[in-house]
Amino acid sequence: MRASIMWRLMMIMMALLASCASLPPSTTRDDELRQQVMATERAFAKTMADRDFAAFKTFIADDAVFFSGTRTLRGKQQVSDAWQRLYATPAVPFSWVPEQVEVLATGNLALSSGPVLDPTGKPIATFMSIWRAESPGVWRIVFDKGNDICNCATPQ
Repeated sequence: MRASIMWRLMMIMMALLASCASLPPSTTRDDELRQQVMATERAFAKTMADRDFAAFKTFIADDAVFFSGTRTLRGKQQVSDAWQRLYATPAVPFSWVPEQVEVLATGNLALSSGPVLDPTGKPIATFMSIWRAESPGVWRIVFDKGNDICNCATPQ
């Protein structure tokens, strides 16, 4: 039930983004695509906050590759199996926020990145995700990698 609501909300967001085509010429196609990916990344992150594992899976491409520590998770099933435990408890283990999005000129691949936050809001890592346009306005994540924040001294 929640997945269908998330899907409808995402479709409404995409329709709103598509309606931006009538904005003044200062809004470019690249800006619109960046906003699509930013909205998709935010909706993806919201699945964690909402504890909605079914919705989480809808954002994963069938051939996705997620880096998880020293392991590489290949395919939607492996990614889903590994991430399911993160959705199993009521407590949210972490959150993430997209800060930067860039889209290839072809409009078919995008990179999003930003901080990963612990439950208190403290930055603990950064993430980088690559999204692929699977149809107009529909983006699925194909690569994902997080990196712990280094608390080491700056080299001299």
